[in-house]
Amino acid sequence: MVKLMVCYGAPEDPAAFDRYYAETHVPLVHKIPKLRRFEAGRVLGTPDGSTPPYYYIAELSFDTPEELQAAMGSTEGEAARDDLANFASGGATLMIAET
Repeated sequence: MVKLMVCYGAPEDPAAFDRYYAETHVPLVHKIPKLRRFEAGRVLGTPDGSTPPYYYIAELSFDTPEELQAAMGSTEGEAARDDLANFASGGATLMIAET
């Protein structure tokens, strides 16, 4: 299994980020083909009490790297990717991990 991990930097307006993410972005994510599992949540802190490097983290799971690539290249995957510009004012770091 592989995961696309999306780590969002601190947004300019956290309440607006939270609202947009839940109401607009998550429905787009759920349309991505071959998506096996989706989890997301706000970062609460770090073990040492320092400022977290990210505000929010999302994980999108797929069976294989090829399915992840095909899914993200689909119309639905591109719509979700393109939507980042509409709410991720703190930037987004994307990584792929094998589990």
